Amino acid sequence: MEMPAIPQPTFYIFKCEQSSPPGMPKPSCVTEQSRDLFNHLAQSMMQKGLMGPVMLIEPGHHMYCQLSKEKIDRIVEEHIIGGNPVQEFIIPEQFWGEPVNLAQ
Repeated sequence: MEMPAIPQPTFYIFKCEQSSPPGMPKPSCVTEQSRDLFNHLAQSMMQKGLMGPVMLIEPGHHMYCQLSKEKIDRIVEEHIIGGNPVQEFIIPEQFWGEPVNLAQ
């Protein structure tokens, strides 16, 4: 039985994780306030069913799903450090359709 493809996300939300040491000319974007704001955004979206435990890694457009701390540890070690995507955690291509067109 063939399952219909799930459209790619319409929006990607990236947050800055730059943490500059004291005295650096470029300011840090990680502050107590920025953490609170991102946590508020994530909680708000999850309450509305708009965000799940997923992670997008570029380059390559690899979307990982059904994340756990253990899966994230493997993704960091094998994909980010080792350069080998963890295929068993990636959303299968048959479920990963084209982006939604908002102009319709």
